[in-house]
Amino acid sequence: MNESANERVSESANQRPGNPPNRSSADSPNRRIVDSLIRLAPWLGVSAFLGVFFFYPIARILALSLDLSALTADNFALTFSVLRFTFYQAFLSTLLTLALGLPAAFLFARFDFRGKAFLRTLTAIPFMLPTVVVAAGFNAWLGPRGWLNLALMRLFGLESPPVIFVGTLGAILLAHVFYNTTIVVRMAGNALAHLDPRLDQAARSLGADPPRLFWRVTLPLLRPSLLAAALLVFLFDFTSFGVVLLLGGSRFATLEVETYLQAVRFFNLPLAAWLSLIQLLCTLVFSILYSRLVPRAAASAPRPAVSNLRRARAWSQRLFVSSFCVLLFAFYFLPLASLPFRSVARLEADLGQRGQIHYGLTANYYTELFVNRTGSLFYVPPVRALGNSLGYAALTVILSLALGFPAAAALARPRRLERILDPFLMLPLGASAVTLGLGFIVSFGRMLASPWMVPLAHTLIALPFVIRSLQPALASIPDRLRQAAGSLGASPVRAWFAVDWPIVRRATLAAAVFAFTVSLGEFGATALVSRPEYPTLPVAIYRFLSQPGGLNYGQAMAMATVLMLVCGAGILLIEKLRFPGAGEF
Repeated sequence: MNESANERVSESANQRPGNPPNRSSADSPNRRIVDSLIRLAPWLGVSAFLGVFFFYPIARILALSLDLSALTADNFALTFSVLRFTFYQAFLSTLLTLALGLPAAFLFARFDFRGKAFLRTLTAIPFMLPTVVVAAGFNAWLGPRGWLNLALMRLFGLESPPVIFVGTLGAILLAHVFYNTTIVVRMAGNALAHLDPRLDQAARSLGADPPRLFWRVTLPLLRPSLLAAALLVFLFDFTSFGVVLLLGGSRFATLEVETYLQAVRFFNLPLAAWLSLIQLLCTLVFSILYSRLVPRAAASAPRPAVSNLRRARAWSQRLFVSSFCVLLFAFYFLPLASLPFRSVARLEADLGQRGQIHYGLTANYYTELFVNRTGSLFYVPPVRALGNSLGYAALTVILSLALGFPAAAALARPRRLERILDPFLMLPLGASAVTLGLGFIVSFGRMLASPWMVPLAHTLIALPFVIRSLQPALASIPDRLRQAAGSLGASPVRAWFAVDWPIVRRATLAAAVFAFTVSLGEFGATALVSRPEYPTLPVAIYRFLSQPGGLNYGQAMAMATVLMLVCGAGILLIEKLRFPGAGEF
């Protein structure tokens, strides 16, 4: 009571005439301004970057799409045809992905078997591989010079490949299933693994057979996660570019591929902008639907996953586990393994014996990566393309970390401002890489001659992943550790290196590897932005696959193998270094 009385006396004394006014009340507006500026400081760099290199190009595309010269009857017919095929192939791909992914999710969620961790990792690797690597892998396995056709030609004495795979709709669908099955396995399988096993037991005790149990109990509980996974798969299939272009060709043009063709081959930028606008609107709708489904999908996890695991005991269970393990292993291993084997295989046709092909091992395809046999000044050896990719990837890592670290630190302690700005950081994920590349073309024009445009485009794509990799680690740092370091006399810089850095360095390395891997394998935007004299490795692979000749094909296989090994090592390193709880993807 005496302390309260003294405080009131002191306050009344401060308000008497002749005494100076209370400085704390006068300084409070200035203090709020300073606090606001401090909170805005981490967002200045990333906001300026997104404003110049994302929102401005997207605005230019929107303005260019209003060009009335593109609104012709022929263009409307072309747009409708391309849009219809885009939906059609995405719908079929999603159905096939669910057909393989649901049994695989059930396998991993309900059964414990030897080699489970390896098989689960094998199904997840393609999701992070560049599209050119996956296309080259299927080409090495099922293409005209692939192992299956070579074996059939030798076995039956054929002169031409009997299996027509590349350039068909089936190639597109199969590659999409190869890519996206892991989404169903992770999302639907996670929900299935956490269902309460007592529900199944109660249904069986009431006389429900397995089909009735699935339709009446399991499926209703699994529906939110299943819908979210299906919508995410559909979104990836809808925006697919590299798979469609490399395995389907221009005759199977989706919105992405047609945008690329109109911009690069026909130089019809108004029509390309019109197609990009449709792509953006469709992607926005799918993203909103997905954001609505994800909270519902993540709402139910009442039981630990281990409570649902069991060994296969009945003959039907053993048959399912063994047969599906063989199916998954063959489906994922053969395209990936065919690529390095094809890059060292020397094939020679025997002219004296019809259809006979002799095999041998060679390193010529790798040594040819360093050679310019034509002696042309305009020829870029593949090794230089590899050097370009490594240089672009290094710049992407530096830019992504420099922009992403302050934003991730601000999001680690989110308040109202951070919650408002957070969704804008994820917007580059909703725009396709081809749309970003087209935006660079219509926005920066002559500046595209600069090699800096490629790492800037790569940074746009890698930045959301970097921020999401750093944010959980920064949020896990207790404030009391910083306060303790400050109380012991440590400066803010020294406290950061002594407290923060040991906690976040693994996440920082994982984010750097993530940015490096994304940049190394990016194809969609690079195909539009890169200069012919500065190609990246994915662009060089696409060019060599498009050219006839066994030497070109072998060099494409060698480059794809190098890219697969580097990206695969990056994926394994990310899995080892990423912060626990950072999410499945």
